[in-house]
Amino acid sequence: MKVHYISFSGAILERGFWLYVWHIQSGARVFFYVGRTGDSSSKFAASPFARLGQHLDVRKNATANMLLRHVRKMGLDPLACKFDLITLGPLFPEQPTLELHREFRDRMAPLEAELATYLRSKGLEVVGNHRTNTVADTQLLAEVQSAFDEALAGYTR
Repeated sequence: MKVHYISFSGAILERGFWLYVWHIQSGARVFFYVGRTGDSSSKFAASPFARLGQHLDVRKNATANMLLRHVRKMGLDPLACKFDLITLGPLFPEQPTLELHREFRDRMAPLEAELATYLRSKGLEVVGNHRTNTVADTQLLAEVQSAFDEALAGYTR
């Protein structure tokens, strides 16, 4: 039995369209996972806090736990990993209709994909598939890359 601590800013409870990067460490193994809120299955854009719980849901019937699946696929024990979640947002607020949701979701998808590509170009191991058929807003992408460069500085030395 051990005591564990979790500390976070209440700002990550806000629903909307966010980008996030997980830093995962298991012994000497270090890798990253890039994600976003505002998925394709509904008109809702969750908070990063809500996605945190979904990504690490250990139940056998869990469906939104892509990060946990990658950890297990790599042969790692999730209970022995250290997880850090770095979030940026919300880039856009949650939208009132499915039509508007799709518009902003489609703006987020290329940002997520380009961020994963950008981190890989810096020599970082990024797990997961990040594909899109659309082009990212170049100005917003530059802001995203700059924000994550600063936020990840302590993780990429």
